[in-house]
Amino acid sequence: MPETMESAMLALWDELTGAQMLQAVADGRVPHGAHHTLLGLRVTGARPGRVEETWQPPAALSNLAGSGVHAGYIAMVLDDACCAAGSSQGEHAYPMITLSLDIDFLRPVRPGGDYTVHSDLVHPGRRRMVANARVLDADGAPVTQARAGVVPDLDFASRMRTPPAPEGES
Repeated sequence: MPETMESAMLALWDELTGAQMLQAVADGRVPHGAHHTLLGLRVTGARPGRVEETWQPPAALSNLAGSGVHAGYIAMVLDDACCAAGSSQGEHAYPMITLSLDIDFLRPVRPGGDYTVHSDLVHPGRRRMVANARVLDADGAPVTQARAGVVPDLDFASRMRTPPAPEGES
């Protein structure tokens, strides 16, 4: 298996749809990204327009007071989930570029807790997509939710396949 999520995605680019690629991540055929490891986030399932993840935030994500996970990391999880919902809809697993992210913090997210993350694509537009994500605690109670506007990074594959110019050349 290729070493990075990006190289594995490129190897399977012409074979899998967005949902199939995310399911390949869930199944372990494509490795999770470095940001997944940092956050304690794991894709567990995908179908077009919907992605499921589990989240166990490590203590390193705590806020200064140590009372919960820092809001910036929560935002990163919600952004990743909304973008995954957008990617799941595509003929390829295009990474998404976030245009807007609106978050409601409902309850504290505790380091070491077990959470599930659900994301749904509510508007699969050709130019702009809108997705919702929510994080639920182990009892199924919502702790935070978000709505994001995203667009696909259509140049991803060609940009990743083009070798970088030697240093000093442009």
